[in-house]
Amino acid sequence: MKERIFKWLLVTGFLFCLHITDILTVYANERPLADVSMQGVKADLPDNLKENIPELKRGPENSGRDPQQPIDLRILQQRYPDIFFLQGPADQKRVALTFDDGPDPRFSNGVLDVLKQYNVPATFFVLGSKAVANPQIVKRMQSEGHVIGNHTYAHPNLVKESGLGTLEREVTRTEDALNDIIGYRTKLFRPPYGFLYNELVEKLRKMNYYVIAWSVDSLDWKEDPPEVIASRVVDNIQPGAIILMHDGAEPGRDRTNTIESLRQIIPKLQEQGYEFVTVPELLNIPFKK
Repeated sequence: MKERIFKWLLVTGFLFCLHITDILTVYANERPLADVSMQGVKADLPDNLKENIPELKRGPENSGRDPQQPIDLRILQQRYPDIFFLQGPADQKRVALTFDDGPDPRFSNGVLDVLKQYNVPATFFVLGSKAVANPQIVKRMQSEGHVIGNHTYAHPNLVKESGLGTLEREVTRTEDALNDIIGYRTKLFRPPYGFLYNELVEKLRKMNYYVIAWSVDSLDWKEDPPEVIASRVVDNIQPGAIILMHDGAEPGRDRTNTIESLRQIIPKLQEQGYEFVTVPELLNIPFKK
């Protein structure tokens, strides 16, 4: 009897040991492969490159991955402080109004009328295709003391297009068109949607451009009531601010509320002691090549 009990205990102990070995083997291999795939790579890279590496999506390496992602404007400003600007000096109460996506015959003249009423200069980042279609508005902008910048020819998403060739074609075509209208080649560029990555900024440097972003976004493209647009600007203003607005729009969209909001923004900020200047005045940079 004792011999049978001893054999049973021996077999049970052996099986228990096999079970423990299996558990330890599974635990040792439990770490997901996705963790190994990029975390180890990132750990060996310098900090300034880590955010450029997309995470794999637990599938084939190229499945569903964009070749590039837009980089936060603040990061780009830190990397390229000599050519990339979000705002001007904070030691003077000066701000710059900027307008994108024009010239638009439906709304640009209305914006210009308000600016003329208050004797306020601004900076217009125009689309080459619209400038060619509406050269008289661009000439009016220039004659009334405003500065003209390059906003590409057809407003592409430069990151999605993901090609230096697209950037160069869009920028050069607009530069040539504007030179025919205003008689100089602008040094100021603003990317559509604010989307750029390192190589695009470096290409713009080689093309002798300053990249002008913004520090206060009116979000006027949402077509909120004028008082909402005005409040969004006035409540977030600070010395040196570059304010983003739009004088152009897609077909079916409306910028009337942008025009009306200026009748609130300008006098309110002037009452607070702010002076409106152009972007090159604010940043103390040239705007002609």
